Amino acid sequence: MAEVNAQGGVIHSDKLSYTAYPRSVSLARRRAARLVEEWGHGDQAGAVALLVSELATNALLHGCFRDRLFQVELRLTQSTLRISVSDPRGEALPEPRPASEGQQFGRGLLIVRELASDWGVERRSVGKTVWCEVCVE
Repeated sequence: MAEVNAQGGVIHSDKLSYTAYPRSVSLARRRAARLVEEWGHGDQAGAVALLVSELATNALLHGCFRDRLFQVELRLTQSTLRISVSDPRGEALPEPRPASEGQQFGRGLLIVRELASDWGVERRSVGKTVWCEVCVE
C-alpha cells in the first residue's frame, strides 16, 4: 500500500498480520527488507530486518495468545521509517533488561535501542504496540 502526501506525511506504508508461529518472524523480516529496498532505502534494509525480527520475536514470545495474530506495520516519511509491531497482550509492557553472558534471550530491546533513533510502547484498548524509528535522510 502506498500513500503520497505532499506536506511531508507518509510516503509509503504496509501493514500485515501474522500468525503466532516462529516462521512468521522470518516472513515479516524478509517482507520488511524487500519493501525498504523497493522504497529506495536499501542501505537500511539490514537494520530494518533486524529491528522487525526483534520486535516480532518479542510479540511472539511475550505478546501473543494461542490463535491470535500480531501485526507488523511500516510507515515511511521523508525522514523516518517507523516500524510498529502490535500484539494482543498489554498487561506487561516491555523494557530493556541486561542479559548475562550465558543467556540466549533478553537482548532484543537492547538491540532495538542501539539501532533505532527512537522507540517506545503504546497501550491500545486491546494489547500494545511496540514501535521504533530509523532515520532515512
